[in-house]
Amino acid sequence: MSRESRYGADNRTDIIVTMVSQPKRRSDVQKREWALLSYRIPRQPSTPRIAVWRRLKELGVVQIGDGMVALPGDARCREQLEWVSVSVEEAGGEALVWQATLARRSNDADLVQRMRDARTDEYHALLDEIDADQEGAGPRTVARWRREWRKIDRRDYFRAPGRDEAKQAIADVVESPDRIEADK
Repeated sequence: MSRESRYGADNRTDIIVTMVSQPKRRSDVQKREWALLSYRIPRQPSTPRIAVWRRLKELGVVQIGDGMVALPGDARCREQLEWVSVSVEEAGGEALVWQATLARRSNDADLVQRMRDARTDEYHALLDEIDADQEGAGPRTVARWRREWRKIDRRDYFRAPGRDEAKQAIADVVESPDRIEADK
């Protein structure tokens, strides 16, 4: 977009100055925020440590170091990590929740890709299970697949490949002509 202004030193001389906005450089693009949890929890008793690990896995965190995990920096993820930090502290450990941006875009892209890869693997495992058992799938099996898909979808922050395929595979099993005939 350009904007022109006229400046005159006297009535006879006009100078036209054209201002052109420059495209945004990579450093000008707003960086993604991440919520980080840094924690240390005692090894014994193991029950609280295992509960924290399971909760972090359920949230779909990416491990970025020993005792350091990350999620996208939205309010929901931050709140979830704050709840985990409370559990860590109740177990006698130490926890800090951080809001951060990564200095290098390649690191940011790496975290996003690691999260996508983990969810893609989960969707593909669900697809494999559906493919292996779709002929004999009863209502309970379909309900279990739907629950599993919803669990994966809740931690799929970046729409991993396989998401829509898994959802469609479940719908196809429900709507298959063989299944409709068997239900009659």
